[in-house]
Amino acid sequence: MVTRVQSAPFDMGAEVQAFTDGASGAGAIVTFSGLVRDEGGTLSAMEIEHYPGMTEKALEAIRTEAVTRWSLTDALVIHRYGPLKPGEQIMMVATAARHRADAFQAAEFLMDYLKSRAPFWKKEKGADGETWVAAKDADENALKRW
Repeated sequence: MVTRVQSAPFDMGAEVQAFTDGASGAGAIVTFSGLVRDEGGTLSAMEIEHYPGMTEKALEAIRTEAVTRWSLTDALVIHRYGPLKPGEQIMMVATAARHRADAFQAAEFLMDYLKSRAPFWKKEKGADGETWVAAKDADENALKRW
């Protein structure tokens, strides 16, 4: 069970393999990777900032909550910070459980939290300058279902 906040890219395939190798007792594994999206074609980079120490504690607390609520056998949360280009991975969630419904629900819960409440600050950089990214109403509403 791991929570990592890092600036370096990660190898999704290697992470999934290592997670799977350690997921004893699991009948289902769900993985998700979020990417920097350039919807309008004008994004040159996204800068993600965090408060070291506080961010790791917050992510570990929510990961622990997911493990408890859905009786997970394992859970992994990786989130990057620093400058990222369109198409690069921002984060990864992996959940392992005896049954698929628990693995899927826990992964969705973790993703909804990461999208709207995790202590990260995102700034988009493009041709028109820089803009801080706020949580969207849809993301907040998704989190309310939990």
